[in-house]
Amino acid sequence: MYNSSSSSTPSSSSSSEAGDIRSSVFSPGEPLRQPRTSPPVSDSSPVSTTSGHNSSSAADALVKNSKLSAAAPEFVPGCYASFQDDVYSDDSEGHYPEPSLADFIQDFVSHLNLSPGSLESEIDYITDTLNSCVTTEEILQELVELIYVQSTSIPNFAYTGARLCNHLSHHIRLSPASGNFRQLLLQRCRTEYEQREQAVRGDPGTQKRFHSYVLFLGELYLNLEIKSGKDTPGRANVLLGALKDLLNALFSHPDDPNLMCAVKLLKLSGSILDDTWKEKGQSDMDEVIKKIEDICLDAKCSRDARQMLLKLLELQSSNWGRVHTAAVSSDATPDNDPNYFMNEPTFYTTDGTPFTAADPEYSDKYQEILDREDYFPDAYEENENDSFCGDEDEMDPEIEEAFERFCMESDARRKK
Repeated sequence: MYNSSSSSTPSSSSSSEAGDIRSSVFSPGEPLRQPRTSPPVSDSSPVSTTSGHNSSSAADALVKNSKLSAAAPEFVPGCYASFQDDVYSDDSEGHYPEPSLADFIQDFVSHLNLSPGSLESEIDYITDTLNSCVTTEEILQELVELIYVQSTSIPNFAYTGARLCNHLSHHIRLSPASGNFRQLLLQRCRTEYEQREQAVRGDPGTQKRFHSYVLFLGELYLNLEIKSGKDTPGRANVLLGALKDLLNALFSHPDDPNLMCAVKLLKLSGSILDDTWKEKGQSDMDEVIKKIEDICLDAKCSRDARQMLLKLLELQSSNWGRVHTAAVSSDATPDNDPNYFMNEPTFYTTDGTPFTAADPEYSDKYQEILDREDYFPDAYEENENDSFCGDEDEMDPEIEEAFERFCMESDARRKK
């Protein structure tokens, strides 16, 4: 403690003043306010006058009121709750509700629309639940109808719906005389297929429903697997012919909505359809392309629809955007490998014209070079005694004068 009496030396007085300044600056005169995130301090609790004790009180209150536990087995945020916990949690009495099949499917589809990636983690629970409640032919038909309606009426659900149908076709155990899940689903799709001619000429609402059905059928063809014995699962060939007929129906009434639906279907499955038809030796894709070209030339479609068709033709001409690796070097020929002549050397004729092995007259031009070597063998022999600048060579007088002037100017610049 500093002595503030009159007998103190000037230096001690200065130190005392400095200490008072430091004390007034760094010592809090009032307690800090409560953090906004901390719980309010009760009236009965005394207010601390030091910042350290105040912070400790707030931390203790947070810990005391927190519902988090370090001993919890896992932490799952609410937005990532599973379908079972999120939709069908138990009520206050500890019982699970028993919704109707329609409510169950609708809620599950809504859940998948919000979290498409949860299909793999939820599908086993869904399958077990459906197998426990689908016990009659009528319920199975209701299930097929519900999933079909959801897959064709909800935007952007066709892909997930097709994957769901593929899984259920292999895991729904009930198989009555009228058909299993897959067979009933294909029968339902056939009902819409048989109305295609009327649908493409219907009102906008009818056309919209039909277009959703067409795109769902395209997804179903790509995702529905049919197992036959020990063979690798294949696609449903019955859908291959159906898609060709649907394309013909769309092109038969080439208004903008029908054309745009056809473009979407071909962008989705065109490469697979093309490969499958070629494997079967069919020219169905050539017929489709010919119809598109005729529509671009003759049909009275809008500029946007025509532009989409032209882009589709460009995509098909580039093998649907697929890039194949170059042929194996042992099998490469000028016909199947565009890089066949890439690393070939370049030669020059007597007049300086370059040519390579890709030149049609390569043999004649190369033979001409060989003949010239025979006529002038000394011109092509290497002379090890020659140097880059021979001693016998002399500069042209004009070049020599310019070189000397350059050397003098360079020397003058260095001296500066």
